[in-house]
Amino acid sequence: MTKQTQSGIWITGASSGIGRAAAIEFAKTGAGVFVSSRREAELERLRAELNRKKIAIGIFPCNVASSSNVARTVKKIIAGHQIDCLINNAGITSFKKAEANSITEINDVINTNLLGAIYTIKYVLPYMIEQGSGAIINILSVAAKKIFTNSSVYAASKSGLLAYTNSLREEVRRYNIRIINVVPGAIETPIWAEAVRIENAGRMMRAEDIGKLLVRLYLQKGNMVTEEIVVKPITGDLI
Repeated sequence: MTKQTQSGIWITGASSGIGRAAAIEFAKTGAGVFVSSRREAELERLRAELNRKKIAIGIFPCNVASSSNVARTVKKIIAGHQIDCLINNAGITSFKKAEANSITEINDVINTNLLGAIYTIKYVLPYMIEQGSGAIINILSVAAKKIFTNSSVYAASKSGLLAYTNSLREEVRRYNIRIINVVPGAIETPIWAEAVRIENAGRMMRAEDIGKLLVRLYLQKGNMVTEEIVVKPITGDLI
């Protein structure tokens, strides 16, 4: 591994919602931004939108549920850039009772939300250790801390990632690597059904505000780090 030429932020699940908003906010700061998603067409739309504003980003289509896909994507990024920050945002859900979840749905949620984040960390970590710095920001959910019905698989994936990253934090402190867990309540993103978004839009947080928060967390100066932050709508949880 050799020293790379340009620093940057890698954001997974950037085709919509929090990931897309975070990409826009980080790009505004002048940082090098690299976005990933399974939906390459949406990444191209994001790049075109920012290009019209004279802002450039790099797109790297990736299915985080595939460890080999993640390994190839990281290799492509670090070929010309340095990953200073990884934002684990890719995620899916299934709002069903436990007995109604199919094996395919269970595998998809766990493989994307939990294993996908572990894979990205696994392949990025050696480069952050070598450079002696870095930040890994994980987008979790209040479902990792509070009991909600019809969310058992989703809660398992997010609470699993919370436990994994809390342990990881203690292992990487000596390398000057910051592990930041963001635990949000309801945000108006496509992860919710359209009917729910229409009915509750006024009670949900905005993805753009979460994007701005992520920039602030990353840009904290000195030896201070926000290890975990819970953010909710003022009116509280939806259910």
